Amino acid sequence: MASIATCLAVSAKCRHFSLKPSFKPSHFHSPIFQTPIFLRNLGQSQNSRVSFPIIRAGIEIPSGIKPGRSVETDKLPSNVRDRAMEAVDSFGGRVTIGDVASRGGLKLNEAERALQALATDTGGFLEVSDEGDVLYVFPKDYRSKLATKSFRMKIEPLLEKSKAAGEYLIRVSFGTALIVSIVLVYTTIIALVSSRSDEDNRGRRGGRSYDSGFTFFFRPSDLFWYWDPYYYRRQQIRKDDGMNFVESVFSFVFGDGDPNQGIEEERWKLIGQYITSNGGVVTAEELAPYLDILPTGETTDIESYILPVLLRFDGHPEVDDEGNILYRFPSLQRTASSQRSGRKEYVGKRWAEWVGGVDKVFKENKWPFSNTGNSERAMVIGLGGLNLFGVIILSSMLKNVAVTPGGFISFVADIFPILQIYAASFFAIPLFRWVLLREKNAQIEKRNQAREQQARALEIPDLSLKRKLLSARDMARRTVIGPDRIVYSTDKDLSEQDYDARDWDQRFSETERAD
Repeated sequence: MASIATCLAVSAKCRHFSLKPSFKPSHFHSPIFQTPIFLRNLGQSQNSRVSFPIIRAGIEIPSGIKPGRSVETDKLPSNVRDRAMEAVDSFGGRVTIGDVASRGGLKLNEAERALQALATDTGGFLEVSDEGDVLYVFPKDYRSKLATKSFRMKIEPLLEKSKAAGEYLIRVSFGTALIVSIVLVYTTIIALVSSRSDEDNRGRRGGRSYDSGFTFFFRPSDLFWYWDPYYYRRQQIRKDDGMNFVESVFSFVFGDGDPNQGIEEERWKLIGQYITSNGGVVTAEELAPYLDILPTGETTDIESYILPVLLRFDGHPEVDDEGNILYRFPSLQRTASSQRSGRKEYVGKRWAEWVGGVDKVFKENKWPFSNTGNSERAMVIGLGGLNLFGVIILSSMLKNVAVTPGGFISFVADIFPILQIYAASFFAIPLFRWVLLREKNAQIEKRNQAREQQARALEIPDLSLKRKLLSARDMARRTVIGPDRIVYSTDKDLSEQDYDARDWDQRFSETERAD
């Protein structure tokens, strides 16, 4: 494994500045970001008045990576890649790992891996601040560069369209099957009744034998006029205009999918952005409106619900002077954005108005039984009942006849078990769903009410909660890493970068005064 390292150190006492490169400067301006990058801050001692923090930036090139051949971004899950890119865009292409984790709702290790992969594939570079913070900087056209390299990103739209087409095919096929079933069942009943009326003219020879006298011809393409290939696109454009009949059949029997699909990602985005907007220090009561907690009176310890948040954003508990437990998230306190964060007066009533620009409560959507309108649903139930009634009648008729092989009635008799299953499941499945959805929606309503109770408690906090919130605001710290704090960049040759000893001494003095 190849390794490139640069060590920068300065002593405040003797004002000595040393630069010890372990490589030749002329080789530094190679295409560094063709490989993943790992940087470490070996140590920080902000309270020390003897030496400035040692910053070590290391760029390690794993032997398994071959620049120019593999696309690192293709190894990421699609949702992680897309959320990371959205976060990069929202911050203007210059981000910290904490920025991407909070804005995209990603775990810190997911955000770091995504940034490394994106930088590798798009020609991004690193910047190191005077305190050892690492920033990822991307060119404005990084998306187009990535789209050019990534075969996966090229085929993903086609796969999504194919998936949507397949889902729609299943949806309309089930509705079309109801029409086909009704036609087959009642045509067979009519054929049997007609055959029975002709029995006296033919005479009886060795038992009954019925056939319709015609061959069954059915082409699935005859039903394509029902289908709308732009269903999903139309559903996004108009959600309140109802459905056509074949859509309504599937919706009545199977529902319309999970209304909370992707909502967990939104939950983590809300939590991450709320923590960041409040300086990286929050209370359990502030996070409660975003978590799955029990209603007031049933919850004995809100603090126990915070553990998943600590694990995702690398937080840890701290105790203030009054014994209150607060939660600090150091990685979310350092940002490349200059947007202002919450101040301590955002407590109580103003919390309800502001909340860092983030929704003050997380709400789950209830599962609807069906998105069909009343008229469509009545038609579906009516035709479903008509089909079930016809299947019952036809079942009793087929038991009393001998069917001649090869004809239409023979064909219907062969597939009749399928028709019976379809007719029975047409009402059994919705009934089973209705029972389950009642319980599921009751739990969702319970969680939503619990979160709303916690949100209302923050609008009018009691004295102890208000002091706890003010303590969290006092302990909050949000460090904006601007271009003026950058002391090292992998985008430039070492010889081009100005490491002035006086500038280092000035920054060290400013750091001491801030402490």
